[in-house]
Amino acid sequence: MSKDVKGIAASDGIGIAPAYLLIDPDLSYDKDKKVEDTDAEYARVEKAFNDSIDELQKIKENAKGRLGDEELEVFDAHIAILSDPEMLGQIKDDINNNKTSAEAAVDKVTTNFADMLAAMTDNKYMQERAADVKDVAKRAMSHLLGKQLPNIAGIDKPVVIVAKEITPSDTSQMDAKFVKGIVTDLGGRTSHAAIMSRTLRIPAVVGSENITENAQNGQNVIVDGLHGDIIVDPSDDQIKDYQAKADAFEKERAEWAKLVDAPSVSKDGKHFEIAANIGTPDDVDDAMKQGADGVGLFRSEFLYMGSDHMPTEDEQFEAYKKAIVGMKGKPVVVRTLDIGGDKPLDYMPLPDEMNPFLGYRAIRICLDRPEIFKTQLRALIRASEFGPLSIMFPMIGTLAELRQAKKIFAECKDELQKDHPGLGDDIKLGMMIEVPLAAINADKMAAEVDFFSIGTNDLIQYNFAADRGNDAVSYLYQPLNPAFLGLINHVIAAAHRHGTKAAMCGEMAGDELALPLLMGMGLDEYSMSASSILRSRSMMKDLDTKDCAKLSEKAMELDTNEEVADLVKKELNLD
Repeated sequence: MSKDVKGIAASDGIGIAPAYLLIDPDLSYDKDKKVEDTDAEYARVEKAFNDSIDELQKIKENAKGRLGDEELEVFDAHIAILSDPEMLGQIKDDINNNKTSAEAAVDKVTTNFADMLAAMTDNKYMQERAADVKDVAKRAMSHLLGKQLPNIAGIDKPVVIVAKEITPSDTSQMDAKFVKGIVTDLGGRTSHAAIMSRTLRIPAVVGSENITENAQNGQNVIVDGLHGDIIVDPSDDQIKDYQAKADAFEKERAEWAKLVDAPSVSKDGKHFEIAANIGTPDDVDDAMKQGADGVGLFRSEFLYMGSDHMPTEDEQFEAYKKAIVGMKGKPVVVRTLDIGGDKPLDYMPLPDEMNPFLGYRAIRICLDRPEIFKTQLRALIRASEFGPLSIMFPMIGTLAELRQAKKIFAECKDELQKDHPGLGDDIKLGMMIEVPLAAINADKMAAEVDFFSIGTNDLIQYNFAADRGNDAVSYLYQPLNPAFLGLINHVIAAAHRHGTKAAMCGEMAGDELALPLLMGMGLDEYSMSASSILRSRSMMKDLDTKDCAKLSEKAMELDTNEEVADLVKKELNLD
């Protein structure tokens, strides 16, 4: 009988193939072993680490052409871990001081490093780097013990990879011709493996918790990366049904690809903008490949989170310039520093708070520490020389905050224009609508800015008083709730009354059920993950805005999120 397992949809698509359990060799060792020749024992560590580095360099070389520059940089990060003098020093000290074996010392030190990262529950990015340390340790241990790790690159028939977790080096060896899907117990959408699976276009479902306990080698597995479903040992009818869905999805994707250079326009000829959300300048390449009309959200905090120091003005300038130049004349919207809440900085300690999501974060930090804010604004103004740039302020709640942010921007621009007249004059200023009061007060806010960008992730969280990271209240993530739709409609209408552009950069912008409703309300720009752009553009060209307006009016008259979802599905004939 088939088993249904639920996980996190990490990479679009549907895959069907026999399970290939990614089982590591036995890397156990004699934990009580003591050594006399500590120099010789440490020499074994050095050889194992050097052999691991050589192996990673070969894997990276073989992966070129299948992975982008950002993904390939993961291997440089792994090599850097293997070359870390702090880690090597601790291993050497353990061997010298405790006469422990190379295996025991490597195991102990790398486990400590990984545990330290895994314990950083308030920094998801750093927490997920624990997997990188484990991956490096496993490779080094395999060399110490003379055991061969699984040869994923040698897979020569269709399979679904089933694993506790997938490491970046695992994913890089996968040939999408044979690997039809990936399912794991652990992992999230932001892990390196999830990012790589999307790059390779391998359907993936991660974080299932127990898929390795439910699947055996050779059993057929269906991976539904669209909805996060896994079916182990499916019936013939289920295979037939999902194969039809897979064929339909691939046909759809082929049709979407034809729209890369097409305008984002509705059936009745109304033009919109479909933009990409990015985290680093390197993400621009994928945005361009997916036909983005621009960058609707450059999350500048990743420049800070990926650094071990406060980024200098010049460092930021180079990053913003790279993104702007890479978009080749298409507009780029940069959100100013948005840290705090779930995004702390190790080198800038923030006060402990009962509720950091409602506390000292984003624009509140920038206005309190103008020297940090000015460094970023100066870098942005300088970068605006290389293409169309907009700046938006996050977490604005009051007019006073908005005006203070604009005043600091004006001061920076005036300072720079002393030597560079006119620099920054073309920059458009906007604000995030994510604080409920700002949404309520949208009419007055709209008179002060060139554009709004509705951040639905936080706006939903704050309006429903429901932590979006808390599974117990996840049912309150209701972007289609009629009352919430009414608030969105109010914000868009307020913007348009003042000639202000209305954009959206939250997850809702890429939601196929929300798209017709937002088009009906007149939302101007939809900013989303690059992988969702072509699907949204394809859907948009078949929608008439007059019909969408009637649909959104009907939706706002209903009572529940579920009723709205059913209405849209019925009207658009969606499954």
